[in-house]
Amino acid sequence: MGDSPPRELISLADDEGNSVSVNVLGGSPRWTAGLDAEIVVKTPFVSGRIDLALYVTRLESWAGALDRLDAGEDVAWMEMSSGPSIFIQLIGERDCPEVVVEDENGSMVTVRVPLVPPDDWIADHRQRLRQVMDHWVPMLSG
Repeated sequence: MGDSPPRELISLADDEGNSVSVNVLGGSPRWTAGLDAEIVVKTPFVSGRIDLALYVTRLESWAGALDRLDAGEDVAWMEMSSGPSIFIQLIGERDCPEVVVEDENGSMVTVRVPLVPPDDWIADHRQRLRQVMDHWVPMLSG
């Protein structure tokens, strides 16, 4: 990644044009213990984005979610918190993996994105998380 800070915490995409990503935008000017981020959904049918606050506990819970996914379990990340939630189902309604982004507290919109990530996607996302944590967490206070 060179000199630029790591930005993509999550990048799930397929060759059908479906993708869900979580991008770190930078330190939050409103909260020194948090990062401004966004969830971006792109499909041939619908696209959108929503703001997201990340902090150490959420990043650590993403590590736990990756462990559960690696063990073959579906996960809910950031469920029951303020702001959007991400659910990853290894076998979704269309017999392939799905990412569900839900903004129950804000827009009340839920988007279900079927996609087939590459075989090494969990290891790739562990590396993304490690890079984000190594770069951004030392800058956070609290």
